[in-house]
Amino acid sequence: MTRTTRTAAILAVALSASLAGIAYAQQKVMSIGTGGTGGVYYPLGGAVANVLSKSLPNVQATAEVTGGSIDNLKLIGAGKSELGFTMADAALDAMNGQDKFKSGKLPLQALLVVYPNRMHVVTVEGTGINTMADLKGKRVSTGSPGGATEVMAFRVIEAAGLDKDKDMTRERLGVAESVNAIKDRKIDAFFWVGGIPTAAVTDLAASPGIKMKLIDHGDLAEKMNAKYGKLYTASKIKGGSYPGYDKDNSITEVWNLIVTGDKMSNEDAYSIVKTLVEKKADIVAVHKEAESFSLDNQVQDRSPIPFHPGALKYFKEKGIGG
Repeated sequence: MTRTTRTAAILAVALSASLAGIAYAQQKVMSIGTGGTGGVYYPLGGAVANVLSKSLPNVQATAEVTGGSIDNLKLIGAGKSELGFTMADAALDAMNGQDKFKSGKLPLQALLVVYPNRMHVVTVEGTGINTMADLKGKRVSTGSPGGATEVMAFRVIEAAGLDKDKDMTRERLGVAESVNAIKDRKIDAFFWVGGIPTAAVTDLAASPGIKMKLIDHGDLAEKMNAKYGKLYTASKIKGGSYPGYDKDNSITEVWNLIVTGDKMSNEDAYSIVKTLVEKKADIVAVHKEAESFSLDNQVQDRSPIPFHPGALKYFKEKGIGG
């Protein structure tokens, strides 16, 4: 190789490296707060991250394992996540600076109403628990500190006329940990609010020698709404949703949202929402709850959080008022 050719080759490599560096610098990294690996937020978040990374130029989205809604909202508030899955009740508390967010209000904007979260009150045969009243004197997990299961569980317990501190011995476990604990008879029941099916609950229902039971509580939605606003709906976990469990379970539910803070541009919000709605089939292939990623659900009475202007632009193009 001549000196001139060698010099040209070196310059070409240097230019290529420089251009690659510029492209990397222009790439937007988006962190998505999800939940624990035994729930539904995490697999859905992974599917969302994959779709955004493949569909949007110069975007690299990643799904982060977290404690759930509370952690996700705090990560957004701290500027450590761009997007997060959250229950509507927790998001409203964060926006108003209440309950677990008394240190300050968070400026939140909704991107998408995604799917309803169903409250599971789970026990097994042999604990003597058949109704909500039977939780008195029992060992009960009300969810992990970083998730909003605890927020809603406390409201269900209160509406049932029980005292969360005096009437039960309380643990704070995520859904996977709760399943392990109830298998080992370390707890008698647990609360979990999530999509259908939740992998960890499926695991419990399918465990040999264990008969899972789901406790009815749908009649408590009205009392919860009277105190906390119209956030909750009486619903059902349909029979057959979990192995060996054939009867309907009367429950309360609350909608889930994907939210961001106040820093996202209108263009980015528009592109994200458009992609998630139009690539819904790719997300449904990972978990069927993504069927609810539809335009019909993008109404303000399902989100107490104002929609991002970029999201509203897309909805209005599709004939949805937002």
